[in-house]
Amino acid sequence: MTTTGAYPRFAEALREQGLDELVSRIRRFPEATRTAAEAAAAIGCELNLICKSLVFAADGVPVLVLMDGASRVDTELVREVLGAERVTRAAAGVVRETTGYAIGGVPPFGHLTPTRVLADRSLLAHDVVWAAAGHPHAVFPIAPDALVRHARATLVDVREHTS
Repeated sequence: MTTTGAYPRFAEALREQGLDELVSRIRRFPEATRTAAEAAAAIGCELNLICKSLVFAADGVPVLVLMDGASRVDTELVREVLGAERVTRAAAGVVRETTGYAIGGVPPFGHLTPTRVLADRSLLAHDVVWAAAGHPHAVFPIAPDALVRHARATLVDVREHTS
């Protein structure tokens, strides 16, 4: 498999944050890890051990939400947390323009544009989670507290609860 510019750019972002040891822990798969289910199957882990990096638009301003792979984001809760009028999923072009990565490969940090980041508390229930590493076939493991710190995320409760 060949690498694209996204993977080396994220490896550089890890080094810039002093996370050199994580560069060697990035795992690339021949099959896509674009969705949480694909990533969990490739890694051989539970779905909730995947960290999804989802970009939303809050009154038109991009915001990144980090969520465990088994859960959905409640956009009404995101709206309340941000004090926004409206929160929607960001268009693919906005995601790429903001982060520098395509949907399915967006890492939790190392983006082109500094963006507000919210991390759902559900991620802290695990010792390690797996997140996208800048390419739809690459993931890396990280402790949730380190993930939150390096993403400069605000811990929130924005997980959709089914009744």
